[in-house]
Amino acid sequence: MKRFVVTGTDTDIGKTVFAAAVAGALGARYWKPVQAGTQPETDSQVVTRLTHIEIVPEAYVLKLPASPHQSAAEEGIVIDTDRLVPPPGLLVIEGAGGLMVPLTRAVLNIDVFARWGLPLVLCARTSLGTINHTLLSAEAIRARGIPLLGIAFIGDENKESEGIIIEKSGARRLGRLPRLAPLTRETLAAAFAANFRLEDFR
Repeated sequence: MKRFVVTGTDTDIGKTVFAAAVAGALGARYWKPVQAGTQPETDSQVVTRLTHIEIVPEAYVLKLPASPHQSAAEEGIVIDTDRLVPPPGLLVIEGAGGLMVPLTRAVLNIDVFARWGLPLVLCARTSLGTINHTLLSAEAIRARGIPLLGIAFIGDENKESEGIIIEKSGARRLGRLPRLAPLTRETLAAAFAANFRLEDFR
């Protein structure tokens, strides 16, 4: 597998840290096509801080931390989704926010993912509410014919929630990335190696 997409059931659940971990373990490049919000740092800057990998420049960097369509409108921009073409080679792509986040008033993240047809990793938190969000996300992914590589859980262990999600979705459980303190290149690499199988991403 040369390229795949990392998305989440919601925003701010840890998918950037997960994307950094898997890209670092694979020695892949990282690409965030649309960045909405630049303070205190962009997602590409987070990945740079946590890995030694190459970063592919964003197609759009927007200042406002909001839905990309809104952030773009604030700057008088309309995102041209035809410009969002994944470069070749070993690549981890991180979407902006969740699956149904609008890039424009007509195009959602998931529409672009369906056009690409690349395998997708769904990141899900383990806290309350994750069952509903994750099962709905898995249904939406499959309804559009997007290949679901599996689900990566992020947070404290919750065997019951994780178990019912895998049972009802039929998706593969890729592993669980715990919250790390401190979060460094070394602790992230060690946690990924301890909780995931690299061959599942190849």
